[in-house]
Amino acid sequence: MSDTSQENYNFQKVVFVVGALLLITKFVAYLITNSVAIFTDAVESIVNVVAGGVGLYALYLSAKPADRSHPFGHGRVELISASVEGSMIAIAGVMIIFEAISNLMEPKEISSLDIGLLLIIFAALVNFIIGTLAVRKGKKNRSMALEASGKHLRTDTISSVGIIIGLSVVYFGGRFGYDLSILDPIMALFFGAFIVITGAGVIKKAIDGIMDKADMEILKKTVVCLNEHRSDDWIDIHNLRVIKYGSKLHIEMHVTMPFDMTISDMERENCHLHKSVESMFGESVDVIMMPEPCKEFSCAHCKRDCSVRRAEFIESINWNVNLLAQEHQHAYGNRVVIKGLNKK
Repeated sequence: MSDTSQENYNFQKVVFVVGALLLITKFVAYLITNSVAIFTDAVESIVNVVAGGVGLYALYLSAKPADRSHPFGHGRVELISASVEGSMIAIAGVMIIFEAISNLMEPKEISSLDIGLLLIIFAALVNFIIGTLAVRKGKKNRSMALEASGKHLRTDTISSVGIIIGLSVVYFGGRFGYDLSILDPIMALFFGAFIVITGAGVIKKAIDGIMDKADMEILKKTVVCLNEHRSDDWIDIHNLRVIKYGSKLHIEMHVTMPFDMTISDMERENCHLHKSVESMFGESVDVIMMPEPCKEFSCAHCKRDCSVRRAEFIESINWNVNLLAQEHQHAYGNRVVIKGLNKK
């Protein structure tokens, strides 16, 4: 297990334990107050605990090294974990909506709101702190499972804050002789819908990962890295592809090089390319470089002294994401159009 994977796994343990403790806290608050809004918070905490367990197992599997059956590693299990967690979030939201409707039809008396509110405020603070740390660590280590867990906790915090505000209005209204208990199930309806939407968002992101949707943020960082460490022998780069397998990145590209380079020369440039990319993303990255010989039109972009030059050097190609994602070498004055964008 790499250091990054171990770090993700250990933090997911914290998420799981904290979720279990807060689950108990919220159900105690619900039993004390009989508030359906607090019930929504408690139900979502059940999802937090179960999802935390799923995420923990997913991070354990994703950290396993590649083998004969899984040559690219086990990182894709994090996408499965995130999709399961998103589904559970959405189901919890639906359950909350049904409970709120039931409470609207048959209202229940609310009691001991002061104690219940204090417990929910404490749970919300802990959720926000752990959730924010999980999201940051998940983004840093490119762990979708850990990031999904963190977003789940922060969503729980947002719904808790809304519930705290609403129940505070009910509590203080009661102190002044106003019965505002109808707000309790109404708030539950609102936050139930919000939770369903959040779950759908988590599912969508997981499906995007399963379908290998391009991650524009990583592609932009890759292009920045290539421009910063550009070698004169890298005449052009095209067919840039990035695929994520958990915290592991697989980057491949076709690099146009002078046609008279030896295999040893190409190996030198390959090592330089690997070190350059690792300086940006760390060691959890697999880089595949496909060298291609230059063509006659490549002379306009090549600074190298060459006895068979066919044209004078005009300019180096200005690399950007749209240009490097194209499938063919680029000729001077023939920058193709992608998605309506002219890259001259």
